[in-house]
Amino acid sequence: MLRLLAVMILWASCFPLITIGLGLAPHLAFATLRATLAGLGLLTLGALLRRPVPRGARSWALIALAGFGATSLGFLGMFHAAEFVSPGLATVIANAQPIVAAVLAHAFLGERLTATGKAGLVVGMAGIAAIAWPGLVAGDVRGYRLGVAYVALAAVGVSIGNVAIKRLAGQVDAIMAMGAQLLVGAVPLALGSMLTEDLTSLTWSSDFLVVLLALSLLGSSLAFWLWFSALERVELNRANAFTFLVPLLGLGIGAGLFGERLLWAQAAGAVLVLAGIVLVQQAAAKERAGSGRPEAGDG
Repeated sequence: MLRLLAVMILWASCFPLITIGLGLAPHLAFATLRATLAGLGLLTLGALLRRPVPRGARSWALIALAGFGATSLGFLGMFHAAEFVSPGLATVIANAQPIVAAVLAHAFLGERLTATGKAGLVVGMAGIAAIAWPGLVAGDVRGYRLGVAYVALAAVGVSIGNVAIKRLAGQVDAIMAMGAQLLVGAVPLALGSMLTEDLTSLTWSSDFLVVLLALSLLGSSLAFWLWFSALERVELNRANAFTFLVPLLGLGIGAGLFGERLLWAQAAGAVLVLAGIVLVQQAAAKERAGSGRPEAGDG
């Protein structure tokens, strides 16, 4: 639980940092640098610790799928969405991914989701909808919808990546696998940047370097490593329930740094989000008790 909570805090800080950095670098170039530095950081750490390199075509196919989903599509959506949607709301909408991931986990991982668990996901999604609603009825609706579309793309990519990461869990070293998927995912981003962006507009200032290093080493390297290690112990649906915390943290960061206001609908949504987490966790606890099996890694 501590690892999952740490991941949620790190992920919640990403959109605000991206928003700050976009004024200093092109979207895809920024995303490429983040993924590349994060991947190199993890692989360097893995080499120093003498961790084993993943082996086998199946492992590398899953690493490539995780890289394309979580890094290529995920970063593409995140970095473009930040131009149109405020950081707090972008964080909220991005965390619709547990619903997509739950469907994929049922189809490809064979994970069961009880009626209580399904209710928890629905309640959590209702909370996210309540938090996002004020943005749909005010301001630049067209730009907002485009931002939502980019965030949805990121959510789908992250969901695909999470299924691949769960398949890898327990079979390869977490540090080396996550470092490899970040570098694999950086390749399409780099190609897109070279073909569509003016790289001379990138500003190598101290502010940009601080934001880039924070996103790369904390928001990516550390977060992916903690997430992978958590998925070695818990089911994807149960771990994903914690991502409903990210919107609450994101709104708090948005209010503190960008002056975003929390309206009554968003406050009600926050309560629903917490209720959704409780329901999913209760369902997971009952499922383990009913099956008589301990949590993976217990004992």
